[in-house]
Amino acid sequence: MRFNKKKIATFVAMGMIMTTLVGCSSKTDTTKTQSSLDELTITHVTSPLNVPSILQKNKNIFEEEFKSNGQDITVKYAEITSGADQTQALASGDVDILYAVGGTSVILSAANGADIKVLNMYSRSPEAFCLYSADDSIKSAEDLRGKTIAGPTGTNLHQLLLAYLDNAGMTIEDVNYVNMSIPDAKAALDGGSIDAALVAGPTAYVSQQQGYNLVTNGAGLTDAIIAVAVREDFYNEHKDVIDMFMNAQETIINYMEENHEETMEIVAKELDLEVEAVEEMFGQYDFNIETTDADREAFQNVADFMYEAGMIEEEFDTSSIYIK
Repeated sequence: MRFNKKKIATFVAMGMIMTTLVGCSSKTDTTKTQSSLDELTITHVTSPLNVPSILQKNKNIFEEEFKSNGQDITVKYAEITSGADQTQALASGDVDILYAVGGTSVILSAANGADIKVLNMYSRSPEAFCLYSADDSIKSAEDLRGKTIAGPTGTNLHQLLLAYLDNAGMTIEDVNYVNMSIPDAKAALDGGSIDAALVAGPTAYVSQQQGYNLVTNGAGLTDAIIAVAVREDFYNEHKDVIDMFMNAQETIINYMEENHEETMEIVAKELDLEVEAVEEMFGQYDFNIETTDADREAFQNVADFMYEAGMIEEEFDTSSIYIK
């Protein structure tokens, strides 16, 4: 794909600068040891449909795993939704584990020199990422020419839009792209100030229920990879805790499979949705935590996309981002 780097870079310049500064001036607390670790801070993000996070916190699965191994470790939660803010918090030591961070955020941070490694996977859900319009006549990328489209820059949704335009020989310059969060983009669509919005998860489901026109979803356009990430120094200092954490991840997935109805009810209550809505969306997600060859290929695809879009300055080999 070929993109206009200058215009895209304008949208992400501040995020790149912040991430670069973080990578160069980390305040990571290196005083912790395996014997002195008494608390673990992880991110807690429920959107778009982060079922493992919702279930885990409801059942306190991580702390229970630590207790069963004789470790009195308190789990603290950092509700950080911005990918840039998540990677900054990881680099500074304010957060120990990013439990659900987008592939674009991982690569942007790593490409700018931050200590960040993919521990394993959280989810994949390309069909849950969508572009909705208020105009039913918009059926193709060409129909978007000159239209105002809003969504979060440097994300799976951003990748979806650029790939969709590229398939029609178009670039971001052929539309009026506005950087907005998912809730703000949906509000702008409702208010009629934009022509189309990039949304995901429950927001996409609500858009469908309201009768908005689905222009496209992410199938074939973005792998929508979400990962679990740590600092390598933290991993090396606390491998025993990380092993317990990963065991707990497997417990979460098993619980989801063995107690499906209860899980759907817990998630529905947390997100204030009907159980039927959660069931419908749940089918779009793959929560397998194993990092597969397809996932590794997807990370490289994301890195290539980010380079071509001007979001990172140099080509980036993603083989370096995994815990060995």
